[in-house]
Amino acid sequence: GLAGKGIFSGAIVVAASELAKRSTVFGAAIISLPLTSILALYWLNKETGDATQVADFAESILWLVIPSLALFIALPLLLRRGWEFEPALGLGILATVICYGIGIWAARTFSQLS
Repeated sequence: GLAGKGIFSGAIVVAASELAKRSTVFGAAIISLPLTSILALYWLNKETGDATQVADFAESILWLVIPSLALFIALPLLLRRGWEFEPALGLGILATVICYGIGIWAARTFSQLS
């Protein structure tokens, strides 16, 4: 159940961070896979059997993938300009939160999502 979901999710993060020590590209490949989205879609379908709800959830994910890229644009840019990790991460997270707000507004305005 819930504990299994948490253990599996944690194992993915640990595997990716360990792999990134050897190869940043392969570590990034593990993290970039939409495993959590796939698992959440699977569990939502299994628990509700509601295809419309699953489709809406998948579309909502799509609307928010694009804003999530703000972190991956801002963080390397700031680090390469000499920023310390914590402030760069903080600004990247702030940019992502702002972009999420825009993404949620766009999803609600231009689609029929709740």
